[in-house]
Amino acid sequence: MAPTLTRPFVLRALGRGWRRRCPHCGIGPLFSGWAHHLDRCTSCGLVFERNRGDTWAFTIIGDRLPLGALVVLLYFGVIRSHRAIGIAIFIVIIACINFMNLSTAKASRRLKEVGIKKVVGASRGSLVLQYIGESLMMTFLSLILAVIFIILLLPVFNEVTGKQLNLSLSTSLIISSGYLKTIYFYVHEWFPQLSEFWLPFVIGLLFLPLFLLFVWMLSVIPAPTPDDIQRRSPRVPMSNEDKKNVFRQYGTGLVGFVIVYALLATLRDFRDNFSVEIWNEVEPGWNKTIFAKTETVAGIVVLIAVGLLSVIKSNRKGFLATNLLAIGGLGLSSIATLLFHANAIQPFWWMLLSGTGLFLAYIPFQVAMFERMIAFFRIKANAGFFVYICDAIGYLGSVILLLYKEFMMKDLSWSNMLIRFSYMQGVVSITIMVLCIAFFFNRKKQTQQLKEMPGLN
Repeated sequence: MAPTLTRPFVLRALGRGWRRRCPHCGIGPLFSGWAHHLDRCTSCGLVFERNRGDTWAFTIIGDRLPLGALVVLLYFGVIRSHRAIGIAIFIVIIACINFMNLSTAKASRRLKEVGIKKVVGASRGSLVLQYIGESLMMTFLSLILAVIFIILLLPVFNEVTGKQLNLSLSTSLIISSGYLKTIYFYVHEWFPQLSEFWLPFVIGLLFLPLFLLFVWMLSVIPAPTPDDIQRRSPRVPMSNEDKKNVFRQYGTGLVGFVIVYALLATLRDFRDNFSVEIWNEVEPGWNKTIFAKTETVAGIVVLIAVGLLSVIKSNRKGFLATNLLAIGGLGLSSIATLLFHANAIQPFWWMLLSGTGLFLAYIPFQVAMFERMIAFFRIKANAGFFVYICDAIGYLGSVILLLYKEFMMKDLSWSNMLIRFSYMQGVVSITIMVLCIAFFFNRKKQTQQLKEMPGLN
C-alpha cells in the first residue's frame, strides 16, 4: 500500500533525497559514484526510475545548478570582490530551486483535482497555464511583500551595518500603469452601473489605503545623520551663471540627451495613453489582464537592469554603462517592432518587448544618467535641473505628436502610428546617443589634457 502523502512524509522524503539516500527507507544510495543514477534502492527495492532519465532533470536543477552557480561566483571573483552581491545571488538561486522543488512536491497532492478537470474537458495546455499562472502570482505577491519589507527595514539595516544603501522605485510607474488599466476593466465589469465619470473616483478610493500606508512609511524614514550628509555632495540650486557655464561646456551633448529623452517621453506617453486603442486594433478580443502581464514583466526586467547599474562604482564606467543600456533598450524596441511588422511575432510579444526596450532606455535617464554625468565630469549642477528640462520638452512633444496625428494623419491607425514613431525613434535616438558618447568622452579627454598642461595647474 502506498504511503499517504502527509506533510511529515513529504518533508522526510525530501530530507533523505537531499542526503542522496532512498526517500522510502533512507538507507540505500541514490547514486553510484558522482552522477550515475541507480535504477532501484539496494536496500528496500524501491524503483527510482521507471524510464531511464526520468529523474535526471531534477538532479540537474536541484543539485548541479546550485553547485555550478557557486563555482561561477567564486571563479569570477564575484564573492571575493562583491561579497554581499555574491551571497545574495547564491541565496536567490537556492530560493528559486527550493521553490521549484516544493511546488513539484505539492503538485502530487492535486492529482485528484487534475483528474476531475481532465474528465470535464480541460486541456493539458490550460492546466499548465493554470499552474504557471498560480506560481507567477505567488512570486509577484512575494516581490511586493519583499519590497515593502525592504523599505521598512532598510534604514535599520543601514544603521546596524554602517552601510548606505538605497532603493530606487522609479520602475513603479511601469507596473502601476499596467495594473491600473487591468483593475479599471475588472471594476467596470463587476459594477457595470458605474459610469466612466465615476470610475476614476472609485478606483482612487480602492488605492487610498495603500496611499496612506506609503505616506506613513515616508513619515517614519529618519532624517539624514551627519555621516549621511558627509558622504553625499549637496545638491544646491543652480544659479543662472551655473546654468550658462554647463551649457557652454557640455551644451552639444546635453541637447542630444534632451532630444532623446523627449522622444522617449513622447513615445512612452503615447503608448500608455492609447494602449487600449492599440490592442483593439492588433488583437481584437484581448484579455483584460494583458496590461498587468506585459508591464509587470517589463518592470521587473528594468528594475533588475537599473539595479545592476548601482553595482558599478566607477563613475566613468557607470556613465558609459547607462548610455549603453539606453542604446540596447532602443535597439530592442526597434527590433521588436520590425519583427511584428513582418508578422514574425505575436502582438503580445511586440508590446512586451517594445515596452521593455522603451523603459530600458527611459528609466536610466530619470534615475542615473544625469547623476553619473555630474559625478563623472564634476559639474556644479543638480540632476533635477536637467530632468525638468527633459520632462517639459518631452510632454510638449507628446501633445505635438497627438495634434500631428489628429490633423495631418487622421486616417492612420493608432498601432501604425506607434510603429512609425518607433522606427523613427530607434534610428534617430541611437544615432544621437552614439554621437553624445563620443562628444562627452572627447570633452573629458580635452579637460584632462588641459589640467596636465604645466602652466594651467
